[in-house]
Amino acid sequence: MYHLELDNKPITLVDQIEDKLLNYFKANDLSVGSIIPNEIELAGALGVGRSALREALSRLKMMGLIETRTRRGMILKEPSLLGAMKRVIDPRILSENTLFDLLDFRVALEVGISSDIFYYITSEEIDELDKIVRMGQVFNNNEYPLISEFMFHSKLYEITRNKTIAEFQEIIHPVLTFIKDKFKVAFEPINIELERQGKLVSHSDLLELIKAGDEKGYKQAIEQHFMVYKTFLRNRK
Repeated sequence: MYHLELDNKPITLVDQIEDKLLNYFKANDLSVGSIIPNEIELAGALGVGRSALREALSRLKMMGLIETRTRRGMILKEPSLLGAMKRVIDPRILSENTLFDLLDFRVALEVGISSDIFYYITSEEIDELDKIVRMGQVFNNNEYPLISEFMFHSKLYEITRNKTIAEFQEIIHPVLTFIKDKFKVAFEPINIELERQGKLVSHSDLLELIKAGDEKGYKQAIEQHFMVYKTFLRNRK
């Protein structure tokens, strides 16, 4: 039975118990690695039924906030921030609007990490990028094999020293692959026009700006590198 609504969305009993559980963990100073009381104790402490409590606990387990260990019972753990996203982001079942939003977010994120790349990058990482670029084969209209595309941009994410950003690249890559394949016909004329105007920016071009320490030039170039996506998204809107 629904007890209340938030933003016109029904809040179920299990939703409320889930919130009570999180408050209980905080109030009792439970931290990562702490043992969580068993279901009987929790039900008594929260004043709720075990059936609904079990469902709320199951949700937290799916989120990676709780794990069950042999002979220790339930343990509180730090979940992966993007763990739930990994399980639900399947491009085959996402709407086009959601796919486009993810593509737009990815472009904005990669442009946004430019400063961190220049702040953290080492000579060894420049050498690694150089190897990736030299191994990568460029097709017509600045198209790259999927593995080359993934390796180059994954390395840029890794250089930020931000594990969440690096993890996001692993999640978004299948989405990008799906979008590039599904809308290939729409991308081709955009790339052809960019090439005609001499505005295509390759991985090699980006690397040369990194080697030169030209952060301003790189920011402009990475935006141009993704112009095919930006143009596509603007046309769709």
